[in-house]
Amino acid sequence: MTIAALSFYLFAVSVLVGGLFTVISRNPVHSVLWLILAFISSAGLFVLLGAEFVAMLLIIVYVGAVAVLFLFVVMMLDVDFAELKAEMAKYMPLALLIGVILLMQLGLAFGSWETAEGAKGARAAVIPDDRHNTEALGLLLYDKYFLLFQLAGLILLVAMVGAIVLTLRHRQDIKRQDVLAQMYRDPAKAMELKDVKPGQGL
Repeated sequence: MTIAALSFYLFAVSVLVGGLFTVISRNPVHSVLWLILAFISSAGLFVLLGAEFVAMLLIIVYVGAVAVLFLFVVMMLDVDFAELKAEMAKYMPLALLIGVILLMQLGLAFGSWETAEGAKGARAAVIPDDRHNTEALGLLLYDKYFLLFQLAGLILLVAMVGAIVLTLRHRQDIKRQDVLAQMYRDPAKAMELKDVKPGQGL
């Protein structure tokens, strides 16, 4: 058995174990930690496939941001997980039915999977073999599909601004800080000097 095959089996088993314990773990903090293990192992599988850029994205985005955010939310919020699990138990039969259907669909898809004859040639025409995959991906995004890439970023920006605008609520009973009024105030009008005599108050 080669090193690559051994690494594949180790990463694959680690992904399966991490995903299983993410679901069945009783402590939500432990579930997030098992999820991080599954993400890191998936990144290792991507490295074995030669997709180093996707592996780094998986670690930076999912492990470095999403999973850590989940971890902080779970640790900081006082959530009654016993009540949540009691509610989840009511929908367990439906969830199992959906899971079995999805597994059957995946089995049918992978059972009838066949590689197209001209797929390799078409892929070589778009991405030459002498280029690294990260370099080829950068050339595709910033050269051939530059306009679509920028439009996708613009759509995400508009969606983010729209979400902020829709959820922003101004309350009238809250005194807000006016930074410009504080910066432009006249000290002669804002302060008043009092001559306090000894032994007397104001």
